[in-house]
Amino acid sequence: MEHRQLSAQAVQSLAVQARWLMRRLERHLLGNHLFCNAKALIFAGIYFEGAEASRWLDTGLDVVEKQLDEQILPDGGHFELSTMYHALAIEDLLDLINLFAAAPASVRISINETRQRLAGKVPLMLAWLDRMCHPDGEISFFNDAAMGIAPSPHELFSYASRVGFAANHAQEPITYFQHSGYVRLQRGPAVVLADVARIGPDYLPGHAHADTLSFELSLGSRRVIVNSGTSNYGVGPARSRDRSTDAHSTAVVDGQNSSEVWASFRVGRRAYPLDVRASSDHLGVVLSGTHDGYTHLPGRPLHRRTWRLTDHELLIEDEVTGKGIHQVDILLHLAPGIKAVSQSGSEVHLVDTTSDASVASVVSNDATTIVIEPSCWHPEFGKPIASFRLRLTGRADLPQKHTTRLSW
Repeated sequence: MEHRQLSAQAVQSLAVQARWLMRRLERHLLGNHLFCNAKALIFAGIYFEGAEASRWLDTGLDVVEKQLDEQILPDGGHFELSTMYHALAIEDLLDLINLFAAAPASVRISINETRQRLAGKVPLMLAWLDRMCHPDGEISFFNDAAMGIAPSPHELFSYASRVGFAANHAQEPITYFQHSGYVRLQRGPAVVLADVARIGPDYLPGHAHADTLSFELSLGSRRVIVNSGTSNYGVGPARSRDRSTDAHSTAVVDGQNSSEVWASFRVGRRAYPLDVRASSDHLGVVLSGTHDGYTHLPGRPLHRRTWRLTDHELLIEDEVTGKGIHQVDILLHLAPGIKAVSQSGSEVHLVDTTSDASVASVVSNDATTIVIEPSCWHPEFGKPIASFRLRLTGRADLPQKHTTRLSW
């Protein structure tokens, strides 16, 4: 591989940018912004020499040390609770570890403690990423998440291996990340990834969606049930839709968002998870959780969802308790390439659009009508793909209970 020297103009530009960054760290934004600022200062501090470069390095190391335990949760998840930003955080840590291995002897003592702390986080972060991916090898979509922004999981696992970290791909029937609030259920050909999490740090919810108690389902290597993804970061209807509860595979009460997302990166009132439980037995695996995001409505509704996964079916029980008459919509967004064919008002078959092969059937056990609606999936920024979704609607006095069975 050819190694070329930077031009004098490039070196001068880097020095000017590092000097500017040193005076304007994004402490007002915090989160991944501040960590990336620190990473840049560390790179500049090691590349350049002299007193000013030493200050850049010391400042970068100090920020990383203070942010590491804040941003990387004890279960390995990134605290903004986005699979995409988690992947970006892994890349940042691997870049720093890679840099430290190539650093001159004159700075190795000052970076050694930070290097060891970073190295302690990486295995947990790799395991978290592995278990939050679908069998197709790509990330699940919770909060702001899209492919094509961070390196792919495959690229990150390869990078980690090159700098001395082996990925652990062992899969258990239940993986519950209690600090970050995500759960992976696996049984037979099915993988369920479920959100029983807070929407993010209370002081930094900018990348949050109103997606509490949403889930995604894969059968084999095919995604079947999805969340709609993230299309852009601009202010407007598209961004509002992406972040809405309506764009996720969960329950909507009275047409409201479970968390009050607004503008591009703002959240007002937000849902909090309650009473999360996960267990397994010889029949399958079970996950349940409640959130309080609708308790501001009259009658103070609470949404509780239970997933029961066996070898051949996923049973979803949605119970909304409280008082008064409320409309409850259960939404299941289908992955592109899957169409829904109505068999009766309360049953549809999911079919592969290219082969017409059967994928699964969906039945409303309480005879609620299943409505097939057009939808859209956003695997990448600015890349909409037409899809469908199922809507199960009930308007009645609370409590209401809706049971949906997916079988294959």
